[in-house]
Amino acid sequence: MNRRQFLKTAAATFAAGSTSGYGMEIFKGSQRPNIILVMADDLGYECMGANGGTSYATPVFDRLAAKGVRFEHCYAQPLCTPTRVKLMTGVSNIHNYTEFGVLDRQQTTFAHLFKDAGYATCVVGKWQLGREPDSPKHFGFDRSCLWQHTRRNVDAEGHDTRFQSPALEVDGIPKNYPGKYGPDVVSDFACDFMEKHKDKPFLVYYPMILTHCPFSPTPDSKQYDPTDKGSLKYKGKVKYFGDMVTYMDKILGKITEKVEQLSLAENTLIIFLGDNGTDSPVVSKMGSKAVPGKKGDESDNGTRVPMLAYWPGKNPKGRVCTDIIDVSDFLPTICQAANISVPEHLNIDGQTFLPQVLGQKGNPRKWIYMWYNKSGGATAKFEFARNQQYKLVRNGDF
Repeated sequence: MNRRQFLKTAAATFAAGSTSGYGMEIFKGSQRPNIILVMADDLGYECMGANGGTSYATPVFDRLAAKGVRFEHCYAQPLCTPTRVKLMTGVSNIHNYTEFGVLDRQQTTFAHLFKDAGYATCVVGKWQLGREPDSPKHFGFDRSCLWQHTRRNVDAEGHDTRFQSPALEVDGIPKNYPGKYGPDVVSDFACDFMEKHKDKPFLVYYPMILTHCPFSPTPDSKQYDPTDKGSLKYKGKVKYFGDMVTYMDKILGKITEKVEQLSLAENTLIIFLGDNGTDSPVVSKMGSKAVPGKKGDESDNGTRVPMLAYWPGKNPKGRVCTDIIDVSDFLPTICQAANISVPEHLNIDGQTFLPQVLGQKGNPRKWIYMWYNKSGGATAKFEFARNQQYKLVRNGDF
C-alpha cells in the first residue's frame, strides 16, 4: 500500500469507525481444540531474542517461534486495562472503555462465548477489571486465581503483594501465600486446571503478573529472599528487569511443557503476546540500537508487542508473519479455532488471523485503528489509524 492509498483508507476509519469482517468454522466437524492465551505485562517487542532483542535470555519464546508462527506487527493499547478490555471483548476502546481498572459488566467476553459452547474456562494472573468477588465468574470464568481482584496492590505497610508472599484471590476468596512467589502460584493453578480438565476442551487465559514493576529478584536471582514481604517502592530496582523477563519466559515453558505432558499439544492452540510496551526506565538493546521503554506512549515503543502462535501439526514451522494485528483480533481468532460463532449483535471490531496461523494468506488487515484514554470518557488522549509504515493522527498529522 502506498502513501496515497493509506491516507484514503485510514481517513475513512475516523468517519466510519473501526469494523472488520470475520469468518468461522475452519475445522467443521473436528474435535474442538484447547485454547491457551498468555499475555505478559509491560513487555515490548524488543525484549525477545527471536525479535532481535539482545539484552535478555528468552529461550522458550525463541524456540516456540522457531516451531510456530511469529508475528512482527502486533499492536496493543499503550496501557494494561485498555488492552485487556479490547482483547477480551474484541471491541475498540472507543465503544466500551469506561474507566481504568474496570470492565463494564454489560460486556460479553471470549470466556462467555467459550463457556456457552461447553468449554471449561479459567483465568489466572492479574485481574484489575473489577473488585466484585464474582467478577471473574460474571465474565465467564469457571475458576480463577488472581492478583488485584478484591484487594489493593499493596498491603497495609505498603509492600507490593504480587511477587514475594503474594496476596491473591482464589475464586474470589482472599488467600495469602507466605514464602511463595506469585507467578509460580498462579501458573501452578493453571497447570492443575489443565490436568483436571484434560478430557474436555478448555480455555485458559493467563494475563501474567510478570514483567510489571516493581522490578525485583525472581526465585532464580541470586538476591532472591523468600521471606521478603515485597517491594516498598513502586518501580523497584530496574537491574532486575532482565531476570524477570527470563523468568516470565521460563513460565511460558512451564505451561507448554504441561500441555505436552498431558499429550494435548496437537489439539491445543497457544498464543502469546504482550499487553503494552516496556515500562520506563528500562532501556533494552537490539544489537547496537538502544530501545527505551515507552509504556503509555503512542509510539511503537509503547504499543508494539511480541506475539507468537504455536499449534503443533497445524502451523507451518518458523513462519514469520508481517501482517498487522490488533488486540481486538484475538477474540474472533480463538473463536474461529474452536468453531464458536461470534454473535453479530456484539459488533466486534476484531478480524481473525487464524488463517495466517495455519500458513494461509487469509484476509490481512490493511490498517488498525487506535483510540486511547487511560481514564475513559468521551475524548481520546490520542487517536490514529496506522499500518506497518504510516500513521494518520486525528488532527491530520501524518
